[in-house]
Amino acid sequence: MGTAELIITAGGENIPPVQLEANILREIPFLSNVMIVGDKRPYLTCLMTLKCDVDVNTAEPQDTLTPLARKAVEELGSPCTTVSAIISSRDPAVFSAISQGLERANQKAASKAQKVQKWALLNTDFSLPGGELGPTLKLKRFFVLRKYASTINSMYEQAESGGLQSKL
Repeated sequence: MGTAELIITAGGENIPPVQLEANILREIPFLSNVMIVGDKRPYLTCLMTLKCDVDVNTAEPQDTLTPLARKAVEELGSPCTTVSAIISSRDPAVFSAISQGLERANQKAASKAQKVQKWALLNTDFSLPGGELGPTLKLKRFFVLRKYASTINSMYEQAESGGLQSKL
C-alpha cells in the first residue's frame, strides 16, 4: 500500500480510505465512485459520483443515470433521471438516501477519525477521459484532489458543524 492509499489526518491518525469507500458504496448502491479526502485535514470528507450512462465511443460519462440507478432513485420517490437534475434540485429523496447511507457506513468506522463528516456530489462521474481514472481504471487520487480542490476546500471552510452535510 503506497502513501496515496493512506490518509494522515491533521490529528495524526492513519486512515486507509479504500475500505471506508467500499463501505459507502455498499450502503448507497446508486453511487458509482466515492473518494475519501482528509490528508492533513481536521476530519474526513468525501466526493461522490452517481452511476451514469457512458458514451460507447468516447468512454465519457453522460448526464443520464444508468437504468439500475434510475430505478433505485425512482424507488426513493425521486422523479429525476439525470445527474444534473438531482444536483440542481438538491433532490431531497436522493440527498436524504445518501446521508442515511453515509450514517450507516460511519457506524462501521473503527474510530471517530474514520467517520466522514461532509460530502459533495459531483456533476460528472470519474472517467478515463476526465483524467480521474488511470488505464487500469484505478482512481488517480492526486489528480482528483487537484481537479476538485475548490469543492473539497468548501467542505472545510466552515467550522465543523457536527453531522453530515452536503456541499456543492
